[in-house]
Amino acid sequence: MPYLAKILVYPVKSLDGVEVENAGVLASGALQYDREFAIFDEQGKFVNAKRHAKIHLLRAQFALFNRTISLQIPDGDSQQIFHLDDERQALEATLSDFFGFAVTFRQNSLMGFPDDTSAPGSTVISTATLAEVASWFPGLSVDEMRRRMRANIEIDGVPAFWEDQLFSEQGDLFSFQVGDVHFFGVKPCQRCIVPTRDSYLGEAYPNFQKIFANQRQATLPDWVASSPFNHFYRLSVNTQLPPSSSGKILQIGDEVNTLPQEN
Repeated sequence: MPYLAKILVYPVKSLDGVEVENAGVLASGALQYDREFAIFDEQGKFVNAKRHAKIHLLRAQFALFNRTISLQIPDGDSQQIFHLDDERQALEATLSDFFGFAVTFRQNSLMGFPDDTSAPGSTVISTATLAEVASWFPGLSVDEMRRRMRANIEIDGVPAFWEDQLFSEQGDLFSFQVGDVHFFGVKPCQRCIVPTRDSYLGEAYPNFQKIFANQRQATLPDWVASSPFNHFYRLSVNTQLPPSSSGKILQIGDEVNTLPQEN
């Protein structure tokens, strides 16, 4: 039986994640605390791992209920702890010093700052998929691949690429349920430059994207909807959630079920 094995939220976009036992669903469909904060430059652009590989060097730990972030700056003597609401100015100053340019720290508690604002629900992947993809790259562990892919929901008790059934031909939504939370699978997630890099050091793995795309195409199950694959550098599933899911709780161990699809 497919079940929810891990829940990961990423309180600050592009920084380290937090594994939690349960997570609430916001009205937008996003998980509470996920990408709630983001770092911006003076031009109003994201300071993220896509644009600034240096961000991989920052280590962050979060106390979600205490609303604090503990930052370990490279070559720093000790962790620096900031309250996410009350000490934002000091946090901005520390981050500005690290990046070498002025940054601001912004919050969106309604939807967070997802890459895909049309599908702001949790990204879904299976544990077996992470293991299979890690096997394509000698020297990369399953946990490192997990850190590179940064999915929210991990399903176990299923074979690799099981989640590829959770989307349909382009334009169609696929209904499934995790516990009592209803989801719509939208499409396979288009990956960016971030998975090509070491999640701790920012160093690129040689030919990562080419190897990935070739292996993804070669291992794509025959039953997968093909129209969303304009290229094969895609992994995990982007989702939307209906208003009825707002306020519900995802819990580790929840059963995952596909639902009858509308014609």
